Amino acid sequence: MPLAARLFIAFGALAAATAVALGAAASHVPAVVQAAANPSFVTALQLHQVHALGLIGVGLVAAHLPTSRWVLVAGILLIAGLLLFSGNLYLRTLADIDSFRRFVPWGGSAWIFGWLALAIGAMTGKSAR
Repeated sequence: MPLAARLFIAFGALAAATAVALGAAASHVPAVVQAAANPSFVTALQLHQVHALGLIGVGLVAAHLPTSRWVLVAGILLIAGLLLFSGNLYLRTLADIDSFRRFVPWGGSAWIFGWLALAIGAMTGKSAR
């Protein structure tokens, strides 16, 4: 399996584990329970979960289409979206850091373009088999 495929699967699995941990903390840790009442935290967590699975999917596609640059771009954009969108909302709700608010739309855009890049890669890539 190509290195890029393994990295995307691993990063997606770590992102999924982080999402589960944050969800559990939102039910049990008093400081996080308070933040979890914020709709921004809920949105960040939901989209974090979806895009963690998306990264695993990108890794699986990359395993079958190892030369597709579109698939590589898709994975990079999904990671960027996780950091810029969900990461930013977590900072705002958990740590009361609002300095990076302007990057939230960039994260959402990264996700949109990441999914589009995956679609293009899936349609234009040549299978290794």
